[in-house]
Amino acid sequence: MTFPLSIFSVNLLSDNLLLLASLLVFAAILITKLGTRIGTPTLLLFLLLGMLAGEDGLGLEFEDFELAESIGHFAMTIILFAGGLETSLAETKPVMKQGILLSTLGVFMTAALTGVFIYYLAGSYIGVLGSSFLSCFLLAAVMSSTDSASVFSVLRGKKMHLRQNLGPLLELESGSNDPMAYVLTILLVQMLSTKQQGTLAHLSMLWTGFWTLLLQLAVGFAVGVGIGFASKVLLEKVKLPGKQLYSILILSIGFLTNGLASILYGNGLLALYVCAIVISNRAKMPYKKETLSFFKGMTWLMQLLMFLMLGLLARPSEFGGIAVPAIIIGLFMMLVARPASVFFCLLPFKKITPKAKLFVSWVGLKGAGPILFALCPVVAGLEGSTDIFNIVFFITLLSLMMQGMTLSPMAKWLKLSYEEEAKAETFGMDIPEEMGMLRDHTVSEEDLKLGETLRDLNLPHGIRVMMVRREDKFLVPHGSMKLLPGDRLIIIMGESDDD
Repeated sequence: MTFPLSIFSVNLLSDNLLLLASLLVFAAILITKLGTRIGTPTLLLFLLLGMLAGEDGLGLEFEDFELAESIGHFAMTIILFAGGLETSLAETKPVMKQGILLSTLGVFMTAALTGVFIYYLAGSYIGVLGSSFLSCFLLAAVMSSTDSASVFSVLRGKKMHLRQNLGPLLELESGSNDPMAYVLTILLVQMLSTKQQGTLAHLSMLWTGFWTLLLQLAVGFAVGVGIGFASKVLLEKVKLPGKQLYSILILSIGFLTNGLASILYGNGLLALYVCAIVISNRAKMPYKKETLSFFKGMTWLMQLLMFLMLGLLARPSEFGGIAVPAIIIGLFMMLVARPASVFFCLLPFKKITPKAKLFVSWVGLKGAGPILFALCPVVAGLEGSTDIFNIVFFITLLSLMMQGMTLSPMAKWLKLSYEEEAKAETFGMDIPEEMGMLRDHTVSEEDLKLGETLRDLNLPHGIRVMMVRREDKFLVPHGSMKLLPGDRLIIIMGESDDD
């Protein structure tokens, strides 16, 4: 049977690549509206669209796991860098210790508990993969981190406002926990691939892996801080001919940070995340609003392409044999391993309430990160690696459906979310913070009791009306302008030299 997309192949030299990519991207953008309407995480819909277009769906063949791993790492680089640029250090600093504990010890505990569970209780369901403790621990390690792309997308996409600094804590954890999961994954792949067997050989590799992890964290953090502050000086000194070039310059700094950290045996993803935080919070970024807008667009594009690509790799026809163990393992991680590691890591922090810890436990979202880590054993050619990929993919779908779709109701049920005050409508206008604050005001009948003109409002010193919006028209204000109920005033509040 010939499927509609079976004429295509995902090949960089294919004449049909742009046509195929445009069709998939167009469809993905359209379904974002559906996701918003039914409350489904957009990233889940991207995965499902990729599966629908794939070999078991409409017939598009894509089996280049090495290319997928490279594209995925590139996309994660941009997503993490953009996430760092939107991270407020003032909000993150109070939860720094908690975030670091969750992203290191928490990840290890989740992997250890899940690995033991798979080996002793679920191993019989997954054949050859469950016969080796190292293989079970590898499967657990691949899934042990919280995916940054999923967390950033769900929390920011739903515009959730959380109490007790939970938003910054969750974003910090998800943005910095990949090194632990990645090092565990690579170490276990090496242990399963090596011809050296025996307890002494494995202990030696574990010891080496421990120091490798410390080196990756230390070098990654140092490189991120160093390049971040160097970029601060650069951005404040260099004057570029076009404001769009600043976004490209900052993006190139992210790539430089990632590459330099990797050359120095550090973790590139951690380095660029830290670098982005330093730039955003310490540097005077020219055209900051435009730069953040550029990176938001890039983040959407990278998430879309990455989740579509990973969906294309999936083979739903192979899920039948792993569905039951995947559900059992996924539920154990969500309901036992993740909560146990969160409550243990946050035990010293008395100010974090049990409800807050419970919510943090529930935000153990899986996504592109675990699926990308699952490509490592496939590329290495390990026995049972296809089962690892399929199980991780299935659990990711389960996590996005169960956790991703219920985060907002869970936060409301635990009384941890709140409605943010409406922000001023400034109609795209932006001014430097030192000049003052922009506010909006809707003219009411009460405002017009003393007179109908702008002058009659008798505004205090330091307040000026910059623009008046009347229905769909924008009017330049003057003192004798006659105001009508419902007019929207754009007001700047700052210092005044009036006597």
